[in-house]
Order: sequence, then structure tokens, then C-alpha cells
Amino acid sequence: MNERLKQQMEFILEVDKLKKIGRQSYLSDASRKENDAEHSWHLALMAVLLSEYANENVDVLKVVTMVLIHDIVEIDAGDTYAYDAAGNESKRQREEAAADRIFNILPKEQAEKMRALWEEFEECNTSEARFARALDNVQPVMLNDATDGKAWREHEVELNQVQKRNEKTKTGSQELWEYVTNLFYENVKKGNIIDK
Repeated sequence: MNERLKQQMEFILEVDKLKKIGRQSYLSDASRKENDAEHSWHLALMAVLLSEYANENVDVLKVVTMVLIHDIVEIDAGDTYAYDAAGNESKRQREEAAADRIFNILPKEQAEKMRALWEEFEECNTSEARFARALDNVQPVMLNDATDGKAWREHEVELNQVQKRNEKTKTGSQELWEYVTNLFYENVKKGNIIDK
């Protein structure tokens, strides 16, 4: 059997587990919470459709690849809710350990490439990473707005938390930042986000 193909297929089967990793954002109809695979697919489609709003020219395929793999580590590390202070303290350590295991299922050069893209997304120092991060921030805001702030209300999220969570959005896309900023204030008016 082709050993390279075997490793690639093992990785593909491993990342199927993303379908079981639940997130806090609800689907737009509020019927249930989305999973990591759905989230990643949504971001990939957003990257293709919204790349014209990136602050800088971006390699769209690279952005798509980043958003498809950025949450793979949650197979082991779990999804850490954006506003969970305690969970976010150990997040990086848990995710690095997961990245070490999961990406190394692949053949060496693919493992190195995927791990490097994951790190690039995390460090947010390139135009592609900044735009990918902007999309990752915008998507939950869009879903929360569509569900009349369901997850925000459940977690009693405050405006300063939402603003801080989304502050890097403007480095990837000023237009998307302005879009979500309007959504923040509309949801404050509706009582979905607490403004202290």
C-alpha cells in the first residue's frame, strides 16, 4: 500500500471528528449550535466571497486552507468559548499539544506545511492570517445577530467583551469591522449585549 496515501487518509479520517466538536454559536435559525466542521466550511465560503474586503491583497486559497484547518486542534483541545477566561488561560498549551499530534499524522512535508499555516493563523502576522482571523471573528457575530443574540444572552455577554474579542477584525478588513461594529450597537439596543 502507498504509505503516503495511507497517512493522508488517516488524517482525513481523524479530522472527521471536527463534526462532533460543538461550538457556542447557534445556526442562523437558532435550532441548534453549530459544530467545528460547519464553522470551518462557513469561513471557507466567506473567504471566497468576501476577499474583496480584505485590507490587503490576499492569496484566497491560502486563506481558505487556513480557515479549514484553524480549528483542527479542537479535536483534542476542545472548543474554548471566546469569553471563558479560565479556559483561555490554558488554551494555547492544549492546542499546541493537539497540533503536535494531529498534524503529524500527515506525511512529514505536509505536516510541516499545515502546522506552519496553523501557526501563521495564530500569530496573525500576514495579510492572509489577518483576513482569516477577521472572518473567524465576523462569523459568530453574524450568527448571533441572526438568532437575536441567543448565545450572547445565554452567556450574558458584555459590549466590552465583544469589542475586545473582535478588535483584530479591523487589521484584516476595515469594512467587515465596520459591519460588525454596527451589529454590536444594534444588539445593545435590543438588549442582546449588555452595555455597562
